[in-house]
Amino acid sequence: MKSFPFTRDLVLIGGGHTHALVLKKWGMNPLAGARLTLINPASTAAYSGMLPGFLAGHYTEDELNIDLVKLARFAGARLILGAAHHIDRDAQMIHVKGRLPIAYDTCSIDIGITSHMPSVPGFLNHAIPAKPLTPFARAWDAFRKSSNGGKITVIGGGVAGVEVAMAMQHAMPAATVQLFDRGDALTHAGTRARARLLKTLADKGIKVTEHAEVTAVEKGAVVLNSGEHVASDFTVGAAGALPFEWVSNLGLDVNKGSIIVGPTLQSSDPNIFAVGDCAHMSASPHPKAGVFAVRQAPVLTANLKAHLSGERMCQYTPQSDYLKLISMGGKEALAAKHRITLAGPRLWKLKDHIDRKFMDQFDELPDMPMPELPRIHAMGMKETLGDKPMCAGCGSKVGKSALQTALSATSGGDGDDAATLNMDGVTQVLSTDHLRAFTLDPVVMTKIAATHALGDVWAMGASPQAVLATLILPEMSEEMQNRTVTEIMSAAAEVIEGAGAKIVGGHTSLGSELTVGFSVTGIAAKPPITLGGAEPGMALILTQPIGTGVILAAEMAKKATGADVANAHAVMMQGQAEASRILRNTRAMTDVTGFGLLGHLWGICEASNISAEITQSAIPILQGAAQLSDAGVRSTLFPANVAAVGNVVGQPMDLLFDPQTAGGLLAAVPASEADATLSALIDAGYEAAIIGETGEGPPQITIV
Repeated sequence: MKSFPFTRDLVLIGGGHTHALVLKKWGMNPLAGARLTLINPASTAAYSGMLPGFLAGHYTEDELNIDLVKLARFAGARLILGAAHHIDRDAQMIHVKGRLPIAYDTCSIDIGITSHMPSVPGFLNHAIPAKPLTPFARAWDAFRKSSNGGKITVIGGGVAGVEVAMAMQHAMPAATVQLFDRGDALTHAGTRARARLLKTLADKGIKVTEHAEVTAVEKGAVVLNSGEHVASDFTVGAAGALPFEWVSNLGLDVNKGSIIVGPTLQSSDPNIFAVGDCAHMSASPHPKAGVFAVRQAPVLTANLKAHLSGERMCQYTPQSDYLKLISMGGKEALAAKHRITLAGPRLWKLKDHIDRKFMDQFDELPDMPMPELPRIHAMGMKETLGDKPMCAGCGSKVGKSALQTALSATSGGDGDDAATLNMDGVTQVLSTDHLRAFTLDPVVMTKIAATHALGDVWAMGASPQAVLATLILPEMSEEMQNRTVTEIMSAAAEVIEGAGAKIVGGHTSLGSELTVGFSVTGIAAKPPITLGGAEPGMALILTQPIGTGVILAAEMAKKATGADVANAHAVMMQGQAEASRILRNTRAMTDVTGFGLLGHLWGICEASNISAEITQSAIPILQGAAQLSDAGVRSTLFPANVAAVGNVVGQPMDLLFDPQTAGGLLAAVPASEADATLSALIDAGYEAAIIGETGEGPPQITIV
């Protein structure tokens, strides 16, 4: 497929319902030349329609959440996990905590609203707002799993608060659920719906106290305006949801803090669009409801493309009324439209059908098509292509056997982690690494690539000193080149300088995809730690879980969960500098990267002429990796890694051959020092483990 250079940046802030649908539509029909970015605090976004059902226990967390990692992969979008907190409209830069501002040409905001109550003392420390949805859902899930009862308080007697109260009562029937409203409850529900819901609350034993304002929240209690202290073990704020403060302070036209938008969904700044609950349509005001957000999606998608391409935009007209479906705790629902109000199990089935149909579209994402072979093609083409796209990261490197064959005819090193050079009594350690990008977020990709490149120097017990950067950018305009290189080099400097080294130069070019690499020179204050110093009777310590190859391969195929991918990225960004310092007196060490755990252990066995025994159950594994491996997910480098390992006795699990990117250190430590060394690594924040021991040669690996 022909790829086109990027010339414009479209940034979506927030993974709300409208933006989720935009991503789906974009993946089906992207705009040539536009680079799409999504900024969201978490890897998932909760669907509001299913929240009461989740609280009640009818849906699992997976059923509740839209997986933004999978959706971004399908849309070809950069996913930046972080919370936006400001937009510099003059510079057209979005500020996200912990990284450089992100440039945009066109921006859309869909971050919902919050029911946080900053004016209520103690709310921040002792209560949870019902919105945003994701942190509330997690807080409730934790409380539900840790308690069989207690007292639950809901602040706010609107429809949302009533749904939450009934759902929590259904999930924990032994709990006492109470609801307080500063005025009359359910004032916007309609007369018939209000009467039916109030009766249901009473039947369920949920106490509703009207004209009672919560003036403070304490540990284990709420305080009313009467001065009464009411016991509460779990307090939820569901009253007076408001826009986030930073949105109200952007200098845009607002209505009670919500961004005023016109029929094209543009704000008073034509480069900024807003949708969902954080927006207010002044020409046709409507309630804050998910149905409007969903129906804004086709118009927003079309208008974002039109704005980026200079075409004419269309207009969004909200419907005058809509079907309200309100969950009633159990598998019952109330339906209200116009003057008709009905309730019962059949309406729950209708609501469940509508909600599942909405969520199904984010699970039914077409697979990435393999390139179609011409009818006449060179022999071996089908076998070389394989049955899936080539992996990225270390999963795309050349296999060990091919490297050994090529290097055997040259003086290409002795197979250690890095080359060494002795200059006037000073030992320099030199290594180079580059990675084909597996995430489109250049900051995360760069931090992982830099950590990966430093690994060879750390593995030899040396300290990084000087670094050269090598970058290949996808084809893009000069302005976007400037934006991207700035992001990359800022992230690189953070990691490299944090390791005590300096970036002293580099090289850039344009190509078909993002590739980030670094050449690292380090200084060894003592003789470098090599592969060849291990002796029988030593403990083998691994400083980081394995499984990145499987998770990255699964993510490319949209099989890994967003949470597992985000966790893997975080683990890969954990530097091994402190681990290297703790292991400075070890006898042999390597970093576990592309050749997998057994491949790198085999290198130690061969170089030291020892055997090794590995206890599989002791090996730390990344969350989600074992399940994906059991399901048959493999990196494209997996077969070459299996073939490259010598004498193995036993039945190794496939993850032992999984190529790692920015993996941990594998060290042979004297047995007498192993426990103290492991404790020091764990205290330093590493998920380390003693995974086996060394024995007499000849080289052999035994799996137990």
